[in-house]
Amino acid sequence: MSEREQWLKWAVELQALAQAGLCYGHDKYDLERYRRIREISAEMVARQADLPLEKVQDLFCGETGYQTPKLDTRAAIFQGEKILLVQESDGLWSLPGGWADVDITVKENTVKEVKEEAGLDVTADLVIALQEQRRRNRPVNAYGICKVFVLCSLLGGSFQPNLETLDSRWFALDELPPLSTGKTTEEQIRMCFDAYHAEHWTTLLD
Repeated sequence: MSEREQWLKWAVELQALAQAGLCYGHDKYDLERYRRIREISAEMVARQADLPLEKVQDLFCGETGYQTPKLDTRAAIFQGEKILLVQESDGLWSLPGGWADVDITVKENTVKEVKEEAGLDVTADLVIALQEQRRRNRPVNAYGICKVFVLCSLLGGSFQPNLETLDSRWFALDELPPLSTGKTTEEQIRMCFDAYHAEHWTTLLD
């Protein structure tokens, strides 16, 4: 772990502690201290991640209740020996997916994200893995993320222009394009191929 990542880890932990204090505390003086700790943690993240303080405050200081990780669903869809990737706005590629909406299930969110980003209709069949983003992906985010990889079956459809992705294509494992490693790594794609080929797959848990 780099020095920058260690500072981010400390800041995120401070944020979680402050958030818990604000959730469960009652003394008005303690609550004021917890708010200040949360502000300091946001300032630390802004400095270490080179992000605008206002953006970090929106992430950190707008939360209420006990701090928990965000859910990020990623769909693994195969056509023969090729996997579907979508091209992000920065030109890099990833498995289709995104934040889980609060009013639908992980399964429904996986299907929705594929439709929005790739224009395809799929069924979500099997959870391949639950992974902690901070352990697996770079760059590290300023908040906890649980990544849910889901093996899907293709029903039909085709790519449609949209606001989130530039393109979608099928790639063999030995011809992967430049990846958006904060969202999808080569190791994670290899894991999806392993699940696709397995007769019986056991969900992997971080």
